[in-house]
Amino acid sequence: MKKIFIISAISLLLLSGCNDFLDIAPHDRFTNTPEYWSNKSNLENQTNTFLNNFVGYGNGGGAGWFYFKSLSDDQVGYQFNLWTYTNTVSDDNNWYGTLREIRRASYIIEGLSTSTLAEDEKKSFEGIARLNRAYQYYQLVRMYGDVPWVDKVVSTDDDEILYAPRTDRDQVMDRVLEDLQFASQHIKGTNKQRFTADMALAVLSEVALYEGTYSKYRTAADNAGKGPDTARAAKYLKESVKASQALMKKGYKLSPSYKAIYNSIDLSSNPEIIFYKPYSKNVLMHSTIDYTINTSGTSGMTKDAFDAYLFLDGKPKATTGMDTNDAAQLNADGKYDLTPILAVRDKRLSVILDPVLTFKGHPYSREGSNEFTSSTGYGVAKYDNPAEISTSDRNNIGKQYTDSPLFWLSVIYLNYAEAKAELNELTQADLDMSINKLQDRAGLPPMTVNPEADPANNMGVSNIIWEIRRARRCELMFDNWYRYWDLIRWHQLHLMDSEKYPNIYLGANLKNVPDPEVDVTPEGYMIGSNTLTQVRRFDKKYYFYPIPTGQITMNDKITQNPGW
Repeated sequence: MKKIFIISAISLLLLSGCNDFLDIAPHDRFTNTPEYWSNKSNLENQTNTFLNNFVGYGNGGGAGWFYFKSLSDDQVGYQFNLWTYTNTVSDDNNWYGTLREIRRASYIIEGLSTSTLAEDEKKSFEGIARLNRAYQYYQLVRMYGDVPWVDKVVSTDDDEILYAPRTDRDQVMDRVLEDLQFASQHIKGTNKQRFTADMALAVLSEVALYEGTYSKYRTAADNAGKGPDTARAAKYLKESVKASQALMKKGYKLSPSYKAIYNSIDLSSNPEIIFYKPYSKNVLMHSTIDYTINTSGTSGMTKDAFDAYLFLDGKPKATTGMDTNDAAQLNADGKYDLTPILAVRDKRLSVILDPVLTFKGHPYSREGSNEFTSSTGYGVAKYDNPAEISTSDRNNIGKQYTDSPLFWLSVIYLNYAEAKAELNELTQADLDMSINKLQDRAGLPPMTVNPEADPANNMGVSNIIWEIRRARRCELMFDNWYRYWDLIRWHQLHLMDSEKYPNIYLGANLKNVPDPEVDVTPEGYMIGSNTLTQVRRFDKKYYFYPIPTGQITMNDKITQNPGW
């Protein structure tokens, strides 16, 4: 399939110092007439610009939403492991860049009101605009909580909008739901590189699960005065189930290969993919692979994440009857071998990690790459493709061209099972048509609705919800910034406190390494690089980003988030 690339200079502009709903006026760049809005090519150009907002593996040397987003309990960054924000900032593209894209969506919607296109075509383009407005508001709300809701193109005369207070986040999310429902009913087309009704359903599945669980687990003390809302939670969880079921009936199928989701140079024929970002050599490339083999050091998996993976008997470390020894042994090549350790675990683990440890004094070269080390000893191999991408292209910034998944079937299976469990409606049949397909691909026994207790359960949830959360973590390891926002919506952000949960800064077991050149615990576990001086303490204020102070200066009705 031909790869489509939409790279707009508009999306790279960053403006500040004025109200964000006035930034980058699209109508300054073309003639705003009914004739313009009646031309399908013009509308395609406008709506395709939104594709830039789906980051994937990133563009060029820029960071993507896979592997790079190391702020979680899954990964130790090689250099920086603190909260994204520890102090307020004057401006922030997470705020004004998002509002700018919301304005773009409103402009398209208003322009369509003058279009003479057929009604179904107009609704399709409107659906794309509303999908992207919803997606941007979803990002904004989960970062900031209450945000301004604006569904029109704002002018300099609209003082009541420009200088209004923030809108209650629940009201905003209700409008997001309406937009996604409209989009999933009206967008035409089937190209997986473009916006489709199926892609809108996938977004709806995710957003509704987020909102349902967030509404269920939030507390008034930590979430700006908003406590649990069981009716709201049930409403959104049911919407997630409905959207997930619709996609599960569409004919998508799991890829036989777990790794093929992440390291393919062409995802167009992968039966699991719902929406993806295409890359192509010398056209649009990324750096995700290079950063996993970076000679300056790479970000490795934590002991906490490693221990989450089940053994092949389907049991966790605390209750399995299989060998739980995780200390790597020196092999004939002089490397500390993980092969026997990985052989008894969830098969995904041997796909995600390199087969040997790599750390200071014992670097590793993955199939011709430059030698590299990992912050925890565990190298991340799941995104690499040495069979189809040259060693030179793998070793250099901005030279990789594997396609990035954005929404795919395994995520929908996980959403479905979790939403059903949170509704207390989960049956064995539900598990068999969703998560147990993932279990089978991972070489694990089927999950049951009444799993045995795991002593490691530190979230205060039922055994089945704990196991579903484990399945999500293990399936989506390092993917699409999921883990951080999962901890937010489950109200478990305190698990990222490195003093209370030291395993999130520890790595591989180096007990068999004589005089290692890295710091280790008395038990032999590697201490993640540079984390000794980077204590990450939890504060409830981290459930929200700080509102940029420049916005508060311009509009005194905009208030700061609690604790900032």
